[in-house]
Amino acid sequence: MDASLRSTLRAALAAACTTALLLAAGPLGTAAAAPPPPASAGPGNGAGTRVEVPGPEDGTAAGSGHVRVPAAGKAKKSPQLSEAERAADGDVAKMVDNGPTSDRLDIVVVGDGYTAAEQDRFHADARAKWAEITAVEPYSTYRNLFNVWTVDAVSHDSGVSGDPTPAAVRDTALGSYFWCEDIERLLCIDQPKVDAYVAKAPAADLVLVLSNSAKYGGAGYNEPSATLGYEGISTASAGNAKSGQVAIHETGHSLGKLADEYFYPGTPGYEKYEGAEPADSNTSTLPADRMAAERAKWYRWLGAESPDGGTVGAYEGGGYYVTGLYRPTDGSIMRVLGKPFNLPGTEAMIAGFYQHAKVAAPLTPTGRTLRLRNTAKVSVPRLAGADGRQPEVRWYLDGRELKRFAGRTEVAVAELWLFDLRTHKLSVTAEDRTPSVRDPKIARTLRSTVDWTVRL
Repeated sequence: MDASLRSTLRAALAAACTTALLLAAGPLGTAAAAPPPPASAGPGNGAGTRVEVPGPEDGTAAGSGHVRVPAAGKAKKSPQLSEAERAADGDVAKMVDNGPTSDRLDIVVVGDGYTAAEQDRFHADARAKWAEITAVEPYSTYRNLFNVWTVDAVSHDSGVSGDPTPAAVRDTALGSYFWCEDIERLLCIDQPKVDAYVAKAPAADLVLVLSNSAKYGGAGYNEPSATLGYEGISTASAGNAKSGQVAIHETGHSLGKLADEYFYPGTPGYEKYEGAEPADSNTSTLPADRMAAERAKWYRWLGAESPDGGTVGAYEGGGYYVTGLYRPTDGSIMRVLGKPFNLPGTEAMIAGFYQHAKVAAPLTPTGRTLRLRNTAKVSVPRLAGADGRQPEVRWYLDGRELKRFAGRTEVAVAELWLFDLRTHKLSVTAEDRTPSVRDPKIARTLRSTVDWTVRL
């Protein structure tokens, strides 16, 4: 932990203890989130935006708690651009196209510290970072559920402030800067400026800001946007490989709604959690035997071998507390950078994907009656998992399954063998029956149906 974080523990202790007592006094069984870990209170005694601090570059910890930072960063004025630079600013491109925005999870990538002459480098960096993200499961299998947009933000200066030292100040489009709240690796932004560029894209469910730097750093702005609808912003250094892992960890919060699985040994106020059962799906007050008996949290995964190593159980320590809270495995990416998501985390991420993407999307409009010469077409994203598994596609006419069309993504009305002039309902259902989801409530969200009216 940074010296600057450690120096604030005394100030944070009273608030942390008070919060823990309030949680403990709450009604039994009510959901409660763990209080934030020891960190700087940020500007204005708690005002500002709450962001997660990445773990140190020379360690494996995924995070170092949270701080509050000014939403507008260092409140610099807009960069001074020439007429030619302004002409290149704000261009939008669809880097990955997997279908309509309404049916896909849309990621918007914006670069900072790239001059007008460096926009090609920004696009190359965006492709490289997306390749890094999709090398990690479940992104690998579900990469075709995503659209990725790039928005060109032209900066007057190349690079970002705080690199290599706090004295380095650069005139950039998004005001990115290291040494945010005096933490070297904390890479903050001017969020209103980021939002102005994100708004240029057709849709945004998640935002990634790439800074033109090889210095290790990042941040997780994991509060959903009330105006643009995105789940959060991850910042990362474009030229630092480990920063990509930070960004993936942050999407565990924003998309998967996962809690941090790391904790603080020897930190006053975080020795033992004594509050109510947390709402997060990957932390619990229940040891494995009680979890199984009560059929709670990740009980369906207990005893299974997890991709991050070892067996799913209930490992004490998580949600910042050394004792009193349990995590599913010993070292998923929610605790250790460079590790994959564990099985419960993978399930939560898939659930997050399908909150924004659909397994079946109509290519033929559904608002008009299809006649004999028409064809009903649907888009079903292809899964890219090593097992070759694909969504199950089934067709129905007036509720009766047409088994001869199973697996197809288009059916001509002429193939339905209609012999009357009545109006009929043609339906197609696509379902992802992944073994990575065991919760029936989540499984029901992995199914989409499209209907058309048809007649001769």
